[in-house]
Amino acid sequence: MSIEDLKAKVAREFGTPAVVVDLDVVERNIARVQGLCDAAGVANRPHIKTHKSPVIASMQRDAGARGITCQKVGEAEVMAEAGHDDILIAYNILGEEKLGRLGRLLSRAKVTVAADNPTVVAGLPEAATIAGRELRVVVECDTGRKRAGVETVAEAVALAKDIASRPGLSFAGFMLYPPENAMAETQAFLDAASSGIRDLGLEPQIVSSGGTPNLLNLGKIKGVTEHRAGTSVFNDRMMLAAGVAQLQDCALTVYATVVSRAGPERGILDSGSKTLTSDTGGLEGHGFILEHPQAKIARFAEEHGFLDLSACNDRPNVGDVVRIIPNHVCVVVNMVDRLVAVRGHEIIGELPVAARGRLT
Repeated sequence: MSIEDLKAKVAREFGTPAVVVDLDVVERNIARVQGLCDAAGVANRPHIKTHKSPVIASMQRDAGARGITCQKVGEAEVMAEAGHDDILIAYNILGEEKLGRLGRLLSRAKVTVAADNPTVVAGLPEAATIAGRELRVVVECDTGRKRAGVETVAEAVALAKDIASRPGLSFAGFMLYPPENAMAETQAFLDAASSGIRDLGLEPQIVSSGGTPNLLNLGKIKGVTEHRAGTSVFNDRMMLAAGVAQLQDCALTVYATVVSRAGPERGILDSGSKTLTSDTGGLEGHGFILEHPQAKIARFAEEHGFLDLSACNDRPNVGDVVRIIPNHVCVVVNMVDRLVAVRGHEIIGELPVAARGRLT
C-alpha cells in the first residue's frame, strides 16, 4: 500500500481529522532514548503526558525503562490500573480530594511525588496514613526555567529537612527540569543542595532530570540518576526546531482534508483549534504539512485551519488529504479519544488515549 492509499483508507474508515501514529517510528524513538540513557548511565523514566497510553508505556518498560512519570494523580491512576508500578508524579499535590486519591493509589503502587513548598509537604502525610505505607517525596528545584521549584539551595535543604521530619514521609532526593543552556548553574545548585542535606544526615536516592531537548545533555550533570523525557516518543515541530529530532523521527501526524479553496492563495483544512490546538510552541504557524512544506497554517477557528498558500507553487485541491506534524504533540493527543495505529503504510488498529482529560 502506498502513502496515498493509506491516506485514502484512513479518511474512508476513520474520517478526518484523524490522529495517526506509526508504531515502527515509536519503537525506534523508544529504543533511541533508552540507548541514550543507558550510555549515560542514568535510568529512563519516561513521561507519559505525551502519549497517555498504558500500551505505549508498556513498550517503554519492555525496552528498559525503570518506572514512569505522570503529571497528575488521574494519569497515575490510569497507569496503575493497567499494571504500571514505580510512578513519579512530578507535580505539587494539594487538597483533600487529591490526597485521598493519592493515598488509595499509594496503597497499590509504588509512588513518589514532588513538592516545592511547605504547604504541599504538610498535606502529604494524610496520603501515607491512608495507604498505611511510606510516601517518598522529592524536592523540585528551579535552576533557571522559572516554572515551579524552589529557587535557592537554602530552600531546598530546608524542605528536605521538613519532609524527613514528617511521619509517613521519606525524603527521596531532588527533581530538576533545567534549561538546556544551564548545565553549569544546575550542577552548582545540585552540588550545594546535596552537600547541605548530607550535613543533615540525608542522602538523595533520586536525582531526576527531564526534558526531551535535554537528551542532548545526558551525562553533563554529575549525580543525576534518571531522566524524564516525554515528547521524544512521538516528537513534533518544536523538537525539530530544537534539533533533537528529524522528520523521520516524527511518529504522529494529523491527517486532515482540504475542504475549501475559495481563493487562489488560501484554503481551509478540517482541522482547527479543536484538533491541532492553539499552542504554537513559539513557532510561526500551527503545524508542518508534509505534502506542502511551503504552506502555512496561519490561524484557526474551532473547526477551520486557515491555509496561507501564497508561498506554494504546488497547491492542494479540495478533497486532498494532507499529513500535519503538530507544533506541540502532547496537547494534540489530549484532544482525541483514540489514535489510529499504523506500521509503515498499513493500518493495524486503534490505541485508546486512556489517560486523556485527567485534569486532576
